[in-house]
Amino acid sequence: MSIRITALYIFVTFLAIYAWKDWFKSLCGLILLMSVMARPDIPTNVFGIQGFNLWNVLFLVISLAWLVSRSREGLTWDMPRHISVLLLLYLGVILVGFLRAVFDRTYIEDYPLKNLVSEELINTVKWVLPGILLFHGCRTRRRVLMALVCLLVMYGLIAIQVIRQVPYSSVLETGSTLITDRFEVQSMGYNADNASAILAGAFWGTVAVLPLISRKGHKVMVVAAIAMIALGQALSGGRAGYIAWGGIGLVLCLVKWRKQLLLAPLVVMLLPIVFPGAMDLMYHGIGLTDVAGQATNDRGAISSGRNLFWPLVTAKISESPIIGHGRLAMKRTGVKKATEEIWGEGEGIGHPHNMYLETLLDNGILGSMPIFLFWGMVVIYTTRLFRNSNRLFSAVGGLTLSLVLAQLFAGLGAQHFYPMPETFGMWMAIFLAMRVYVEEKRAQVDAISAECYWNEPALSRIKAPAYT
Repeated sequence: MSIRITALYIFVTFLAIYAWKDWFKSLCGLILLMSVMARPDIPTNVFGIQGFNLWNVLFLVISLAWLVSRSREGLTWDMPRHISVLLLLYLGVILVGFLRAVFDRTYIEDYPLKNLVSEELINTVKWVLPGILLFHGCRTRRRVLMALVCLLVMYGLIAIQVIRQVPYSSVLETGSTLITDRFEVQSMGYNADNASAILAGAFWGTVAVLPLISRKGHKVMVVAAIAMIALGQALSGGRAGYIAWGGIGLVLCLVKWRKQLLLAPLVVMLLPIVFPGAMDLMYHGIGLTDVAGQATNDRGAISSGRNLFWPLVTAKISESPIIGHGRLAMKRTGVKKATEEIWGEGEGIGHPHNMYLETLLDNGILGSMPIFLFWGMVVIYTTRLFRNSNRLFSAVGGLTLSLVLAQLFAGLGAQHFYPMPETFGMWMAIFLAMRVYVEEKRAQVDAISAECYWNEPALSRIKAPAYT
């Protein structure tokens, strides 16, 4: 066993024991743990038992500690009813789609039922559950700050791993090999598209948190983290993430930072100078010269082959536009099999590489509506928080809005509406924003200045921090 894995076991053991003293701090440790859990060198099970891995064991212990502590801390469930209803509908869509895959396993007969249950149901829903605990426990300003910092550190650690895996020369030199070097990101457990989308949201989310920092030393550290995340995102080589980065910045400027729009032309001019390799990748397939010497565009290179199989996906959606085909429809309806005729046997595409097409294919218009409504609600609420005069509320809103927009923009070329390990941080941020939203509404009802407001539940024994 390597030193790294030994240290991981010690860290998890400490958090599991400490959870019985303070489950919330161990939950924050669980957030940090997600920065490395996707790595292929991390043990996926203990004693060969499926599902019995370090992350699952720690989360189980934290959940038990939370159950024991919630009455002592006076924690009551106060999520607004409409949000709870949308979450339950979201879960219902996932459950119905999963059951349809269980009872119609065409083209997935070799997918064992226990693996289907584990991967497509349990390992989908579980990434949301820690967020529910986070919402339930964030009753003080100190806890919100603690969760916020842990999320930023988690994304910083992911950026560091990308920087370590991909050579600097790939993005800092023209004519670079970023288009091939970006596949090195997979050695940390994420593909290039996922890493790029994650860090695109993390970059602007960290920028949104910057006004909350008052101490100069801390501000310097955050600025350094922003630069590191920017480098990591450039090295990730995900073009959908690059587009998401630009789209998020534009939206945040339109929502709150309108004066910064004047800097947009300068940024556009500087990017090819600072990251020429990334710009080469962005224009891959554009402006080529054909045999006749005429300028042309390679649609296959630009879309990475998506233009070849998206028509197959849209045609299959049109066969059942209202209710879709159920989970894993790309495989179960034969679309993946059809793509093998393009790329060869065993090289077919298993998902649509567009999360909007994926949910319409799986769930149809009827099943996709609760999903679209939930994400729309999150965008609206986090936008309001981002515009709030309370710097803490604005920081949480800005981070969450950035992470959600990253998925919505990058989802045009990849990603999923289904909870996944790579979106764990986003879901945690969503529930953190929901907690802040509840407190912001409570401040309005109580007619208290939002800048100094943070109520604790009446029965809570947690000592409230001093407000500044």
